Amino acid sequence: MIYLNNAATSYPKPGVVKEAYLNALEALPSGQFRSAGVSDNSDIFGLCRKRLGEILGVSESDRIYFASGSTEGLNAVISGLGIRSEQVITTVTEHNSVLRPLYNLPQIKGEPVLLPCDKDGVVSPELFEREAKKGKARALILNHCSNVTGAIQDAAAFGEIAKRYGLLFILDVSQSAGCMEVDADGWNVSALAFTGHKSLMGVQGTGGYYVRGDIPFKPLKYGGTGYDSSRIVYEDEDYEYEVGTQNAAGIVALSAALEWIKEQGINDIVEKEHELTDYFINGLLSVKGVRIFGQELKARGPVVSFNLESFSPSDLAYILQNSYGIVTRAGLHCTPLIHDHIGSGEKGTLRVSFSYFSSKDDAAAVITALKELVG
Repeated sequence: MIYLNNAATSYPKPGVVKEAYLNALEALPSGQFRSAGVSDNSDIFGLCRKRLGEILGVSESDRIYFASGSTEGLNAVISGLGIRSEQVITTVTEHNSVLRPLYNLPQIKGEPVLLPCDKDGVVSPELFEREAKKGKARALILNHCSNVTGAIQDAAAFGEIAKRYGLLFILDVSQSAGCMEVDADGWNVSALAFTGHKSLMGVQGTGGYYVRGDIPFKPLKYGGTGYDSSRIVYEDEDYEYEVGTQNAAGIVALSAALEWIKEQGINDIVEKEHELTDYFINGLLSVKGVRIFGQELKARGPVVSFNLESFSPSDLAYILQNSYGIVTRAGLHCTPLIHDHIGSGEKGTLRVSFSYFSSKDDAAAVITALKELVG
């Protein structure tokens, strides 16, 4: 089986991740702030936060909070910052983890301003500045790397504009964290959300969010913590943001994954995946009837979307998996608004996404299969 759906969940995981996860399951349980019997694991959360800070460019690593993934993280950020939808500028490249909270959370009113993208999925910072100048917005929410075309937005430019006009800058790094540079501090990021099971190489059910320390922020959830069980009412905004039992084994595994990424080196990961993506795109160009979305991108992540003439994306994905043993992804990819702008239509695209463990042989197998299908 050839697995090329890493933009959804990376596979395989590094050996150290599996080992760390199994060891955590076999060890005595370690509760956050609670454990009296597992001294060796008492700071597993702090260690993972520190390593996340290094990967995400966050100096205030104690302001990184764990959640089930970036979906929960984005809901927490959007809800907790107390912004209304009509005060938000965002883009058509966003995942439903952004769009659905903006249109459905009960305390969110109105509709956001949606910036368009070009045919490759790139959003212009100049369009953002034009909206920011109107003085109606309080926040920008931006998808750093498209999970459809792989387009990487110029986060530094967007962050500079947001700072200039006094806007909160919320960055979704679900697709970029672990496979390209992220510099939250350097890009003037106010808050971000990340997921652990994609290029960060962790297990499903891990991830979280960061909110800068000078920004007022309310929790999405309330419940049990290990700080002070006698306190019921929070005063002076002294909130706690991680409640209930955390995914300790998952966080141990994520911490091991982060150390593995550091050892490989982000630059080496970027270079390998970029080379493989270019190789695949060049191969696709030799297939009759292929249309590549984001073909002209200069800055892209390890994601390639395309369609093949006479095949729907879902049919093509089914054939590749069941006749050739190649796992891909078809459809709208939980990003419904981008497709009108890139011209992929209501059925979306067939997406191939690589990881550090993918090979040129994997990419070549897709090209060979497609050529056989078109005859």
